[in-house]
Amino acid sequence: MEVQGRIKMIGETQSFGSNGFRKREVVVTTEEQYPQHIMVEFVQDKTDLLNSYQVGQQVKVSINLRGREWVNPQGETKYFNTIQGWRIEAVQAGASGDNLPPVPPMDAFEPAGSLNEDDHDDLPF
Repeated sequence: MEVQGRIKMIGETQSFGSNGFRKREVVVTTEEQYPQHIMVEFVQDKTDLLNSYQVGQQVKVSINLRGREWVNPQGETKYFNTIQGWRIEAVQAGASGDNLPPVPPMDAFEPAGSLNEDDHDDLPF
């Protein structure tokens, strides 16, 4: 899976526990009608992948969804999800990756004339 957008924030590398678990978070804002701010975490040696990126840069992040179950001291089961990055690449501004030509605005199309539902098309399928 992939998330594509503009880097909004890059966090500092954090270390946890005596075994030296490392984590670093990046927030990528998608560029669509309703932009989403997606937090992706990079762990262990993958934290260094973020060193050459900066806020405002267009990127494509390869991700895995992770989920885990936890039972609290009261015996209630809770579920947590994380988005874990494993690769990040710079994307040229304006590159959508699908190489489709731009779609003309809706007013560039003529409205259909009178349609008769009794007319049958002669298409073979």
